[in-house]
Amino acid sequence: FNYSAGSYIGDLRKEKPHISKSILVFSIAINLVALGYYKYFSFLAGEFLTAFDIAIDKPISIALPIGISFFTFTQIAYLVDVYRGVARESRPANYMLFVSYFPHLIAGPILHHKEMMPQFSDINKAIVNRERIADGAGIFLIGLAKKLLIADPLGFYANKFFSGVSAGAPPAFIESLTGSLAYTLQLYFDFSGYSDMAVGVSLIFGIVLPINFNSPYRSMNIIEFWRRWHMTLSRFLRDYLYIALGGNRKGNFQRYTNLLLTMLLGGIWHGAGWTFIAWGALHGVYLIINHGWRFATDRLQVPPKIHSLLSPAYFVVTFTAVLIAWIPFRAASLGDAWIVIKGIFGGNGVALPTQIASLIPNLPKWV
Repeated sequence: FNYSAGSYIGDLRKEKPHISKSILVFSIAINLVALGYYKYFSFLAGEFLTAFDIAIDKPISIALPIGISFFTFTQIAYLVDVYRGVARESRPANYMLFVSYFPHLIAGPILHHKEMMPQFSDINKAIVNRERIADGAGIFLIGLAKKLLIADPLGFYANKFFSGVSAGAPPAFIESLTGSLAYTLQLYFDFSGYSDMAVGVSLIFGIVLPINFNSPYRSMNIIEFWRRWHMTLSRFLRDYLYIALGGNRKGNFQRYTNLLLTMLLGGIWHGAGWTFIAWGALHGVYLIINHGWRFATDRLQVPPKIHSLLSPAYFVVTFTAVLIAWIPFRAASLGDAWIVIKGIFGGNGVALPTQIASLIPNLPKWV
């Protein structure tokens, strides 16, 4: 369907632009309907039944096709690029290879036709290259080590922590902080590990995939964080949502509205649930605050030396904000997320975990 739609869009783009645009809109709608049905129908149906207090014997469950978010966004980007005149594919087999290229399907990165097809067409890629194989295998093993040696052990602790919260055990300060930090690090090493494995496997075949992570937790602000975290998603959200909504062309208020809408849609893309919407909303608010701060400091002409002196504070604030936002992203419900956030700010007490406290004699009662 998308290949045929792309062909019509490309053929009619110059001679009949209105028809071409109508086909584009219709094609994107079909892709989003398919994505919405498989990924969000169960959630929306459940919310509807809950709102009207309707009981059913069997919960609504729809099997989710593997990688549907990634190959849907990849094809939407292709259709838009064809409409813009920067991409075109005349061979169905090549288009199928582009969409179904296996290393990136599960966890990205999100690919662009103009980046991949010249590489697929390069006959030199078919020549066995030992250095390329060695480099690709090395990158793959680094990603595998991130996943198995760091992410999985951290995930074991993070899963136990959030399961305990869901079971009704409000965590105190240290438990909340360590549990949230464990998930924050687990998610990075897991996701970047998968991306490294995709890059490594592709390099073995002579295909260079775009880098997806660039030390995001070293960021000094949220704008920088989104330039370093899941970089191909950030690029997609910027090029196909934020700019399409108007970007920053219509004043600051519209710019901030577009930022919030873009991040809300980014949250919804990650999963069906209010927790993902909350995560997107938090990052939207963060970006608005960050842009507002930049605007204010530019107007006040704050010298670079002051920013340099404040860089440790910028880092701490940014990392803390990111950690707080990951809590609803991981929590089973908004209620669980709020309990953990309260714990981080001392709302559930500051007691040491029982396992640690039992090892230290003569502790004061408040500890």
